[in-house]
Amino acid sequence: MALLTHLLACAFGTGSWVAVNGLWVEVPLLVTVLPEQWDLPSYITIIIQMANVGPLFVTLMNRFRPGLMKEVTVIYIVVSVGVMACLLLSFLWNHTSIIAGKSHSIAFLILTFFLSLVDCTSSVTFLPFMMQLQPQYTTTFFIGEGLSGLIPALIALGQGSGISTCANISYEVNVTAGNETVESTIFQMETQYLPPNFSTLVFFLLMTAMMLTCLLAFFFLTRQPKVWELSQQQLFPSNIVLNSFDQILDEAADSQLNSSCSFSKDLKGHGDILPEKVSYSLTKLTFIYLVITWVSALTNGVLPSVQSYSCLPYGHTAYHLAATLSSMANPLACVVATFLPSRSLSLMGFLTMAGTGFGAYNMAIAVMSPCPLLQQSQWGDAIIVLSWVLFTGTLTYVKVMAGVILRSRSRNALVWYGVLEQLGSLLGALLMFPLVNIYSLFKSADYCSLQCPV
Repeated sequence: MALLTHLLACAFGTGSWVAVNGLWVEVPLLVTVLPEQWDLPSYITIIIQMANVGPLFVTLMNRFRPGLMKEVTVIYIVVSVGVMACLLLSFLWNHTSIIAGKSHSIAFLILTFFLSLVDCTSSVTFLPFMMQLQPQYTTTFFIGEGLSGLIPALIALGQGSGISTCANISYEVNVTAGNETVESTIFQMETQYLPPNFSTLVFFLLMTAMMLTCLLAFFFLTRQPKVWELSQQQLFPSNIVLNSFDQILDEAADSQLNSSCSFSKDLKGHGDILPEKVSYSLTKLTFIYLVITWVSALTNGVLPSVQSYSCLPYGHTAYHLAATLSSMANPLACVVATFLPSRSLSLMGFLTMAGTGFGAYNMAIAVMSPCPLLQQSQWGDAIIVLSWVLFTGTLTYVKVMAGVILRSRSRNALVWYGVLEQLGSLLGALLMFPLVNIYSLFKSADYCSLQCPV
């Protein structure tokens, strides 16, 4: 029975962020079809930030009208919406509409909003529900939440990027010379994409199956015996809990949420003693909170908006590997942080500078698009993929370090962690959206028709 509950908790956890994570690893294939093309990541980034209206609403309702919203009912609605949105996305992802004379993938963008709404809202509903069960199942839930990023990345690797080839395409054009119009044939090199190992339809159907599994797991978990009398101190004797948005501030279910990494880590071994509170000066706390804001802006807003411009000049395969491997680097960095936690502010500062350096390289390549450094070299492909993996992994570890430090201080410190993380993510997305989509500071081009200086 215990093993079954662990499996259900893990399956329930995988539904927390699987939809949004699945979108990100599928973007390399989507940009070749959808009319937004290289601008698509910036649209997804700003939509995810807009979707935080969901957890904000739930948090405020729980704070000011406690008991009005039934937790189980909310989760059923949220996960059911996720299942339907994934299913509709499977068939409507490439449908376009004409707005202001331009083609846009309105169906995809609307459904992306609902998927983001589901995943963001899961951060303030799933964990409080798990607090009703025995404490050991919460760790399994976090394992499942980590798999919500790992599994879509593995599926995307199996799907492949769709090999791109350069083809010499002929066009018939009419050339007018004097009073005569002559039909002429011109040839132009263009990129043609061979189909991947399985289609985007199949990929989103697999995401639908994972969301459906989450819904079924939740149904059976609601049939498990609950431990209503557990207090926060009994439930989390020495755990760090980091998730996506703000926190539910009610007294019964106290949690910290962060979309990048969710895990529980015993700081002092087993027992019911909370970690000893550590005193930090105002200067050190200010440094930690500035790091959280800065890192969140880079990882959740600034760099994801230009990943296509940073990677596609090196080819479709490079973009595919950068997106999938960096997505896998996130949960792997969390695992490393679980077994090798650190509270060193010096190490935090060093890793923040290192991660910022990788991000600066990725941004510099995006600015140089469509003719970046080492474009015709395999070294260029390898460096950009490695830079994205190290950027994601390094700064994820930094965010976990900040959580370790603030958890040892107070719960209120973790509340500010969530607030500043979300603020940084929002500012990063708001900064990049006009730069990418309005002012067009980043340039795209067909890989095969590029005329770059050697």
